[in-house]
Amino acid sequence: MKDIFIDDFQYVVDDLLIRNKSILDSLTKFSESAARVNRSIIKSVTNCGCIRINAKKQEIPIDVSLKEAKKYLKTHVEGQLCENCRDLIEKEIGSTLFYLASICNTLDLNLYDIIIKEIERMKTLGEFNLR
Repeated sequence: MKDIFIDDFQYVVDDLLIRNKSILDSLTKFSESAARVNRSIIKSVTNCGCIRINAKKQEIPIDVSLKEAKKYLKTHVEGQLCENCRDLIEKEIGSTLFYLASICNTLDLNLYDIIIKEIERMKTLGEFNLR
């Protein structure tokens, strides 16, 4: 079912994309939309204030395993997104997904297959797939 949903999304993108059909247009729109995601998150902090970023050096004890280290790491985000900021960020992420699907369409790649391959890589490498 999920594969049909992602494939359907990719087909709809292909049907709707008219003006920015060139790979160059898709690449620049993808970069622009990713920047808009960042900007929306930053505006949630600086304009709305529904979330705060309290960043400092991550401190991990030397004697812990990689699995245990995860519980010492922080996101640096405090608070919760308000409904308005959440809606805006979701819209911007949706736009980013649109242009990602557009790039996949132009290069004859299947987004669902890419996701499955990435899941398999992550499962195979496990904790050695650190990012």
